[in-house]
Amino acid sequence: MALSVFDLFSIGIGPSSSHTVGPMRAARMFARRLKNEGVLAQTASVRAELYGSLGATGHGHGTPKAVLLGLEGNSPRTVDVETADDEVDRIRSAGRLRLLGTEIGDAHEIDFAFDTDLILHRRRSLPYHANGMTLFAYDAEGRPLLEKTYYSVGGGFVVDEDAVGEDRIKLDDTQLTYPFRTGDELMRLTRETGLSVSALMLENEKAWRTEAEIRAGLLEIWQVMRDCVARGMSQEGILPGGLKVRRRAATSARQLRAEGHTEAHAMEWVTLYAMAVNEENAAGGRVVTAPTNGAAGIIPSVLHYYVNFVPGGDSDAGRADGVVRFLLAAGAIGMLFKENASISGAEVGCQGEVGSACSMAAGGLAEVLGGSPEQVENAAEIGIEHNLGLTCDPVGGLVQIPCIERNGMAAVKAITAARMSLRGDGRHHVSLDKAIKTMKETGADMSVKYKETARGGLAVNIIEC
Repeated sequence: MALSVFDLFSIGIGPSSSHTVGPMRAARMFARRLKNEGVLAQTASVRAELYGSLGATGHGHGTPKAVLLGLEGNSPRTVDVETADDEVDRIRSAGRLRLLGTEIGDAHEIDFAFDTDLILHRRRSLPYHANGMTLFAYDAEGRPLLEKTYYSVGGGFVVDEDAVGEDRIKLDDTQLTYPFRTGDELMRLTRETGLSVSALMLENEKAWRTEAEIRAGLLEIWQVMRDCVARGMSQEGILPGGLKVRRRAATSARQLRAEGHTEAHAMEWVTLYAMAVNEENAAGGRVVTAPTNGAAGIIPSVLHYYVNFVPGGDSDAGRADGVVRFLLAAGAIGMLFKENASISGAEVGCQGEVGSACSMAAGGLAEVLGGSPEQVENAAEIGIEHNLGLTCDPVGGLVQIPCIERNGMAAVKAITAARMSLRGDGRHHVSLDKAIKTMKETGADMSVKYKETARGGLAVNIIEC
């Protein structure tokens, strides 16, 4: 199996990679399968059933909206975030759904009753993963045409029932120059080749793209991150969902600009960058899964810290090169989590989302600050070690409390982890592999009520406050 950095960093829509991006992709896959199997024109009705965490917190995470937009052929990367809610209102009020309506020549309109054709099972789960959904299609006589089950396994990754038992994600047999599955293997390869973590990752990425394409693609991702931060720092008002959470990033940005963009305020800016992204995410805006939406603010925030506060390399070309190396190194760390544990809050709690993002950001920053491969691995280990056991208990099932502030805290923690590693020589007692193994085991032991179900922790105790 081969993973690309572009699998971990993908442009999408808020508020959740597993509850919004993944279900939208799955629904689109289903609609396209109807077309590919030649039964789209015969389809008279469809039904979607959401299970586990998708059913428990789907409304708060925008899953119903994502499913409808996906059935109409929308992709998380290109869907119009400004009109998405209006499109869903149209479907609900008209009672009509345009299967593959975004694809010219393929649109097929059917009746759709929002309250009966889209079902959220709040206390039922499917066996493979907590984020499961089954879609059905029927002809005019009610005869079944297609039934498919999909699992949204974190970070926008989707696996269908045919792949269950094979692996968590679609198998890719691309031959990489330097394949690795563990941190120990990665460190061994850097020693044998003399390459940095980012340089080794670059060689592997060339299995899919040219170096120019890799660089352009990563800089596009960086631009989307920058746009998200800028928009988050300019928007005010109340976030959707009913909790009446006030957007704070714009006010904080004005205060900090008045005080001056100085090193003394660096950590306040870092916190602000992260919160700006996650306020945008909570509002259903355009974000980059990094590696998930719930943790989408951490890597952009630490990258902004590198660009805005780290001395040296002030030329645009130098900074761009640093951004590319940062994302490549962070991607290498993210792959270790994806392949050996999980980045799904519904599977292992928030340690798999914010914890993995903090680890990735710490490793990426250590890389561009001149750290050796051993120091990069050490930084990543520190980043996850001090997020072990972190629960996922979103209040109201919304990616707002404690998620927005949690991204700011983890961004600061990532910078601290990178700085700590650079003061050492890379030698340490707990390896990154052992920390990831511990995270997986901790997630297995964690009560389901702390895994994105909104049935434990702050999600229930906030009512008493």
